[in-house]
Amino acid sequence: MFGINGPEFILLLLIGILVIGPQRLPEYTQKLANLVREVRRMASGAREQIKEEVGIDIDEVDWKKYDPRQYDPRRIIKEALLEDDSKPVSAGGPAAVAAAAAAASHSEERPERIIEQLPYGEAAPFDSEAT
Repeated sequence: MFGINGPEFILLLLIGILVIGPQRLPEYTQKLANLVREVRRMASGAREQIKEEVGIDIDEVDWKKYDPRQYDPRRIIKEALLEDDSKPVSAGGPAAVAAAAAAASHSEERPERIIEQLPYGEAAPFDSEAT
């Protein structure tokens, strides 16, 4: 509860008893009990209000669906890169067309990429209107 362990709670309780005093302790204990009861009632009322307005019960909501960690860009990119791009041909589809399409996609040669380099010491072109 609030990151407080047993011995710390007992120490806080003893300090509270000393500060409040034995005469006012029952009064403050009753106030604390009423506060806890009121907070529980408000939480229950909020739950019922959400159920009435939205039409769903909070206990039935799949909170994993709303977890922002599932939208981690690194994970999404990793899954997209590891995805298998080959799609199976349906049983009713012609196998010859699928085989020809696969052979055509592998036989295309890509043009060689040409990279131009500036001579040593020459400044790279700069377009002042582009920035």
